[in-house]
Amino acid sequence: MLTEVDKKLIRLLQDDLPVTSRPFAALAEQVGLTEEEVIARTKEYQEKGYMRRFGVALRHREVGFTANGMGCWDVPEERAEEVGKTMATFREASHCYQRPRFEGWPYSHFTMIHGETREECEAIAKRISEATGITNYRLLFSTEELKKTSMRYFMEE
Repeated sequence: MLTEVDKKLIRLLQDDLPVTSRPFAALAEQVGLTEEEVIARTKEYQEKGYMRRFGVALRHREVGFTANGMGCWDVPEERAEEVGKTMATFREASHCYQRPRFEGWPYSHFTMIHGETREECEAIAKRISEATGITNYRLLFSTEELKKTSMRYFMEE
């Protein structure tokens, strides 16, 4: 059973974390717990299934990555896991997903590549191609960020 303190902490966790070297300590102050208790409760919420995951949304444009390309890769099914693991090692790729193929769209793997210029993203995609041997790919560039929000629970009325 969730307490009022739990609900208050969950409300805080669904917002942006404080930009500080110890964000859980800052949250702890707001709910009257210790930093260790906040971390323990966050882990407990995940273990009990209250929170599916704890993630960070990078507002890439705000930190200087103005060129962002979605790499779409045609990966043979028998190499899916191996290639995906290799792609995920590139620090410039913040996301790496495998998705179903669709008629007319042969791509099964997707990497979100961040850079300061379009040319930088293209060079990173080329490096990923060379590392994986996957040469059939496209790079789709973002033109505008439309939404970046998460689910909200226990909202105060």
